[in-house]
Amino acid sequence: MKRVVVGLSGGVDSSVAAYLLQQQGYEVIGLFMKNWHDDSVTISNECPWLEDSNDALLVAEKLGIPFQTVDLSEQYQEKIVDYMFSEYEKGRTPNPDVLCNREIKFDVFMKIAMSLGADYVATGHYCKKSEIQIEGEPVYQLLAGADNNKDQSYFLCQLSQEQLAKSLFPIGELTKPEVREIAAQMELVTAEKKDSQGLCFIGKVRLPEFLQQKLQPKDGLIIQIDKNSPVYNLDIPQGMSIEEELVLEAKKIDYNPEMGKVVGKHQGAHYFTTGQRKGLNVGGTTDPLFIISTNVTTNTIYTGLSSQHPGLFKKALFVEKSEVHWIRTDLALANGETMDVMARIRYRQPLQKATLHQFENGMYVSFEEPQSAITEGQFVAWYLADELVGSGVIS
Repeated sequence: MKRVVVGLSGGVDSSVAAYLLQQQGYEVIGLFMKNWHDDSVTISNECPWLEDSNDALLVAEKLGIPFQTVDLSEQYQEKIVDYMFSEYEKGRTPNPDVLCNREIKFDVFMKIAMSLGADYVATGHYCKKSEIQIEGEPVYQLLAGADNNKDQSYFLCQLSQEQLAKSLFPIGELTKPEVREIAAQMELVTAEKKDSQGLCFIGKVRLPEFLQQKLQPKDGLIIQIDKNSPVYNLDIPQGMSIEEELVLEAKKIDYNPEMGKVVGKHQGAHYFTTGQRKGLNVGGTTDPLFIISTNVTTNTIYTGLSSQHPGLFKKALFVEKSEVHWIRTDLALANGETMDVMARIRYRQPLQKATLHQFENGMYVSFEEPQSAITEGQFVAWYLADELVGSGVIS
């Protein structure tokens, strides 16, 4: 009998995952990960992890499976939180959920599971895994979940073949309403529980307060750039190579305060991200202001009016060589090769037509339609049909 360790989070998805595995004849063990101790940054006096670990315990008791809590907060602090602070300090916007899966759930946690004699680790992600043979060797595919509305393959875009080999995603074939229905039939305490919001570790957290612990507030200016500014007249000279063209299209515009007008003050550029519109506290504009660029060196925020401002859009992005990651290593591009794919630059974004261009120093992803708020530090993931084949950090 194969043994599976399920990451029970105290939510409905992982509860039903555990139940389904049991139905399929696996020996199931439930493990709750405690990733966070610091209650000073959680909102109100709720203690989300305590409530969640209790719910996880109740589900395990109901299913009659062994249960224990593992405290991973030290590894979490080091691999996720410290990394987040250093990224924000550089003016990039990290994605803690993608990292949490790569570094914690399918690494630290997986090693603990294997030490308990497990054959597999299972989670409540809405995605699917399948296996094909290539030259007699098994190759694992990461596929979008059946529920279009809830597909979470993006969050697993950094997994490797080794990690996928030992992973199971029991609810990938189901929709969210079906999962809730199974939980209700089984009278699991999590059946009606709302989906957790916020970072994968702290429950409800206020990001600025969280960042303020490490990154000191400092006053800076908010500059508004006119949509007709000459800086947007991108001239692509005749006779350029494809690579030179892509460099131009992916290049970050170098704004300076002389290009626009001062419309307000902020508390620190590193608290803000491209495409953001809340939290600027600048009144009296006809349309909402959107952040089109931040500069942490000069502590300046550049904004534009409306979601259609040209400063928000780019046709291409760049991923450095060391940050290009293929789940399907057999499909990796060699220098000079291209591939037509569907790609997304954030979770829940509808897939966009794009072309990958691999060069010596990294990869360009060029989109058919210009994309809004391509954000440094976030992940771009690319798909062939409904298979996620690779990803990279936007540089």
